[in-house]
Amino acid sequence: MGILSEAHICQSFSRLATQKRNSLVTINGARQKTGQQLVDSVLSLARGLLQLGLRNGDVVAISAFNSDWYLEWILAVAFIGGIVAPLNYRWSFEEARMAMVTIRPKMLVTDESCYYWHSAAQGDAIPSLRWHVSLSSPSLDIINKYNMLTAEMLVEQSVIYGSMNYSFAPEGAVIICFTSGTTGKPKGVVISHTALIVQSLAKVAIVGYSEDDVYLHTAPLCHIGGLSSAMAMLMVGACHAFIPKFEATLALEAIEQHHVTSLITVPAMMADLISSVRLKRIQKGCDSVKKILNGGGGLSDNLIKDATRLFPRAKLLSAYGMTETCSSLTFTTLFEPMLEASGTSLQMLAITSSSPVKARGVCVGKPAPHVEIKICVDGSYNIGRILTRGPHVMLRYWDQIPEKVSNSVEETWLDTGDIGFIDDHGNLWLVGRTNGRIKSGGENIYPEEVEAVLIQHPGVLSSVVVGIPDPRLTELVVSCIRLRENWQWSDDSFKYSVQSNELFLSSTILRLHCREKNLTGYALLNF
Repeated sequence: MGILSEAHICQSFSRLATQKRNSLVTINGARQKTGQQLVDSVLSLARGLLQLGLRNGDVVAISAFNSDWYLEWILAVAFIGGIVAPLNYRWSFEEARMAMVTIRPKMLVTDESCYYWHSAAQGDAIPSLRWHVSLSSPSLDIINKYNMLTAEMLVEQSVIYGSMNYSFAPEGAVIICFTSGTTGKPKGVVISHTALIVQSLAKVAIVGYSEDDVYLHTAPLCHIGGLSSAMAMLMVGACHAFIPKFEATLALEAIEQHHVTSLITVPAMMADLISSVRLKRIQKGCDSVKKILNGGGGLSDNLIKDATRLFPRAKLLSAYGMTETCSSLTFTTLFEPMLEASGTSLQMLAITSSSPVKARGVCVGKPAPHVEIKICVDGSYNIGRILTRGPHVMLRYWDQIPEKVSNSVEETWLDTGDIGFIDDHGNLWLVGRTNGRIKSGGENIYPEEVEAVLIQHPGVLSSVVVGIPDPRLTELVVSCIRLRENWQWSDDSFKYSVQSNELFLSSTILRLHCREKNLTGYALLNF
């Protein structure tokens, strides 16, 4: 394939500089830019980076709150053929140092959230670092203290010489997105331009993103969900509204102020938005929201009902995916306001007629058009490991040698690490994690299966099920419960009191609830 036919995220610039030339495409507080202004800012920064000495294939680590400047840095580094490594601003420096030692960045860019990293990174802490840069405009004292450059310095020192064209890093890589996965150790996932673009097209087709959208950045740009949706909105020429980080009050204010039409959530974000509205007893501006994409776990029935009340005009979808697949693999619609009937939660237990065993799981919908999924069945049942392949899959992990990445047909499938099955309608159902399985009393228990039952109780907002060592059972099944608003925990309560208007929950009540949902094998569940 020729270089001119390859995908590049900066191919969106043509649309921004023409069709959106005079239209707002970024809003960050009082700072607003049109399509042409955004492109000009990115190209000026890219020129400055080239003249500084940054080269094709160099890695630039960025850690900052969400902002239009952050987005511009991602695009500028990508334009010159560099690779962006967004780091989590919540990390300690030691966590960041471990990641940077692995990816060997030439430049570290931060805002005020991580300025102290620059001091700690001096000397031999990260040998590959040549430049320290501030994303924002700090005081002269800060600049001198950390020996930093600023974006303004880079732009001011750049010299315009002829036209510029985007270039590619080796393998077509553009992002190293870190994921802790289930192993606990952060792994650098190498994402290509092609993966970002095909995933963007999937979101445009399924969620319905368009140039008329005002998209609120609720997810951090260091997260694959935030990155993927940002690229989709960039491609269609939508307007990006930024808040530094997710806080329910800030998000609700931004929705009202900017007439936000689209956002993404995780269950905890949705719960916080709903709680914030209830506390303030106001619901202004939410009618403008037309599309909500949830990820990072399914929404409970109660959260879906509350969400549809808060955002009555929004199409509510949920996606299943992972960093290694550049975000979403499957999508399911939870609520469609165009239909008279209210949406139905698919966070339910399924019983398969083809298996003598009652196989429970959570439906996560159908694959996107470009995504291929198959089940590697273990034994005689239709349940097994979920595999995927296609242009959405990562190139490799950063510390994996490219020459050792297999090209054999048998090994081109990515093992997601999840267990599930596909029903007769083509829907994918999740049963559990391969390495999250709990062995208790000789039985295999999937935490997600128990969690799916627990969140059906009206008093449970969310739950996490784990196994802890036990001398008799090998592992004991334990659940940590987050109660819904107005509910209280009682060690002695067998049932909640309606007469006193007090809602109580206890271990006994939840065990009975599990038995009623046919989880009789989990009588030893602890809370």
